[in-house]
Parts: sequence; C-alpha cells; structure tokens
Amino acid sequence: MRSIQDMDKLINEAPVNIPKVGDLVSGVVVAVTNSAIYVDLGVLGTGIIMGREMKDGLGVVEKLKEGDGIEATVVEIENEDGYMELSVREAAYEKTWSELERKMIEGETVSTRILEANRGGLMVEINGIYGFLPVSQLSHEHYPRVEDGDKNKILQLLLKLVGLEVSVKIIDVDVKEEKLIVSEKATYEEKEKAVIGEFQVGDIIDGVVSGVVDFGAFVKFAPKRKKIEETSEKEMLEGLVHISELAWQLIENPQSVVKTGEKVRCKIIDIDGTRVSLSIRALIDDPWSKIGDKYKNGDIVWGEVTKINPFGAFVQLDKDIHGLAHVSEILSNAKAKSLADILEVNKKYRWKILSIEPESHRLGLALAWEDKKGEKEKEEASAQSTVFPAGEKEKKEKGRDKKKKAGKSDGKNGKEKDADVENKKTALEKPVLKKEKISASHAKNGKAQKQPEKKSTKQAK
Repeated sequence: MRSIQDMDKLINEAPVNIPKVGDLVSGVVVAVTNSAIYVDLGVLGTGIIMGREMKDGLGVVEKLKEGDGIEATVVEIENEDGYMELSVREAAYEKTWSELERKMIEGETVSTRILEANRGGLMVEINGIYGFLPVSQLSHEHYPRVEDGDKNKILQLLLKLVGLEVSVKIIDVDVKEEKLIVSEKATYEEKEKAVIGEFQVGDIIDGVVSGVVDFGAFVKFAPKRKKIEETSEKEMLEGLVHISELAWQLIENPQSVVKTGEKVRCKIIDIDGTRVSLSIRALIDDPWSKIGDKYKNGDIVWGEVTKINPFGAFVQLDKDIHGLAHVSEILSNAKAKSLADILEVNKKYRWKILSIEPESHRLGLALAWEDKKGEKEKEEASAQSTVFPAGEKEKKEKGRDKKKKAGKSDGKNGKEKDADVENKKTALEKPVLKKEKISASHAKNGKAQKQPEKKSTKQAK
C-alpha cells in the first residue's frame, strides 16, 4: 500500500492542471441520452453537456456518439451532481470557423443551397454558418442581366435561384465580424484561365451580346477553334465591352448602340485572369484621325447640347464628333448662376471651336456671338442675363417683324370682312326697301293701297 508520501511524489511528478471557467478541455463521449451527453475527461473526472447546450445551432452535438473525441469549454467546475459542466457551442463555433478558413486557404470547392435572395446577392449556409454570395460572384449562367438596371427586376431573377444547389469557393472569412463571403464563378476560374489563356490581346472574336447594362455590354463567345453554334452554355466565355469602347462618339445609353442577342465582332484589348475586356470601336476607323478635314480652330459650327454638367456642356457636332464647352467660356459673357439658365439639352446653338486635340479626342468650344454689334451686344446680353448665340437674336427679331406684318395683314383682312358683312346686310335689306318704294308710289296715287285692305276686312267679316 502506497503511503501519503508516495502519492505526493506522484502528484509532483505529474501535476494536474485544474481548468478554469472558459478553458478548453478534451474528452471522449461515454454516453448519449436525450437530455445529456457524458464525457470522460480523464483525471478531471466526468463532464456533462446538458440543457440548451444540446442544441448548438451548428449540428455538432446532434452528430455525437459514444467513442467520439470532442473539445468543449468549461462552464462550471463542479455542479450539484459533481459533474463538470461543459459547452460545445463556443468550442464548436471556433472549430467551424477554423474549418472554413482552412477551406478558403486550400481553395476547396463546397456545395451549398441558396436559402434566400436580396438586391445585393444570395444567402447560403456552410457548416451551420450563414454566408453571402454577391451578385458579382455569380457564374455567367446565373448572373442577372437587366438592360435598364432596375433593381426590382434583378431581385426577381435572383429569387428564382432560391433552393438551387450550387458549387462555391470561400473567398473571405472574418471571425470577428462573423463574415463569410463565397463565390460561384471562382469554381470555374482554373478551367476558364486555361481556355482564355489560348487567346491573346489583339485577337478578334465573334460573339453575341448577352446583356446590356449602364456601364457597357456583356458579350459571350466560344473558345478558340470552336463556333458559337457548337458551344454549350457552360463552355461559353464572356467578356465586357465598356461603354467607352462601344463607339467613338460620346454615349449616354449603351442600349442606343447595341441590343441583347445582337451579333458583334470585337477585339480583345485586355486579359486579367478570367476577365476579358473587349472593344467594338477598335475595329472602326477613328473619325478623330481625320477631324482636320472637317473642323479647324476658329470655325463657327452648329452643335446640339447633349448633357450639362457643373463644369460645362457636352456638344454633339455630328454623329462621331463631340466637344466640351467649359463653364468659364459660357458664363463669362452672361450674368447667370448656372448653365441651365442659358442652355437647353437637345437644343442646337452656334459654337466657336477653340481647340482640337485628335490624340486625346478633345475639342474645346465656346458660344459664338454676333459679330455685327461686337462688344456692345455682349454687354447688353450680359446685362439681361441672356445669351443670344449667333443667329438666335436675328431669328427673334425676324419673328417679331413677321408678327407685326401678320397683324397689319389681319387688319386689312378684317376691314375686307366687315365690308362683306355690310354688303350681305344690304342685300338682305334690299327687298324691304323695294317694298317700301312700291308702298310710296301707291301713296302718291291716292288711297289705292288702303282701299283693298278695307275690302278684305269686310270679306273676312
């Protein structure tokens, strides 16, 4: 029989670290009941998982069986029954996030179900943790393309994906913020990189517009050495034609240039991983290269105002060339608070070309003033806070002259109309006057007119 001294010696040689509340301990499940799970903690005794800890929300407890090794957090050193109370909720939570981090680092593809949708993307669940799948991270197949960019229409398309099983990769894990971001298109990246790698910047591709958005148009095209007609939807590649690469002229609405389903020819201008940038205008002659044949500095030209910004007005000279009239070039000649007080969108004015820069596609403009009255006219227009571009003032004056002439003409026509009325009135009155003359002639012959009247009266009696 060992003495007390021997026991002290053993304890000193193999000291037992007594855990504190919140510490993590390891053990083996020895029994599982409906109300509790018992865990063998070795020299620390027996631990128990009970109450609300039986449902950790991550599905870890529900899967435990006898013989399973687990890690748990100490909730109470010793309860009324002498057991060490444990919690797997916190331990399982930390373990789950660690597992998610591992999956992200290793680039593992996981399968998940779409639970719900909102305007920004879709909600998914992985290992009991809710994650977010942004719209921008959807595959070509599931990406919602709405031409007018209506968020409600986008949401309707996303709602159709709820309940769908998708394969995703974890692209961001933040335990402190409890943020989990996943990507569907990332699962295709390796395969797409290999296929896109066969293309080079400068290659020409034939494709079909798959969607038009505010910032440009998406174009689907087939892998190299394959035709679109022979390529399945999943094999199709996709690139973006930015709004600035649709045409040489200034574009406000991409839908005015291309439509969904339209066949187009594009040039590859950039490849960044799986992102392919395309250009339609690169295959069209640059009208700015020959701008010197049409316009020169100092020319007075007509141009339509297409857009007004705080810094100036965009002016379309023809279908290919546009210019900018800086706010300082316009307001300097008029006492106005804003360009909107002087110019109107979709209205044409005469402009003076101040500068032409073909390389950077820039053309500076200023409103063209009347030359006849020179500075005096500018001062008058400035005092009235009104700008009369060349030709506008003459039009207004001619309009006034026309109105005056029209007024005189109306006066003449009015007199002629009055004369006609008088003539008609006279014509209507002539029979009456004729009758009166007959009556007067009878009166001269005595009582010839009155006697027949008396006779007719006696006959009536």
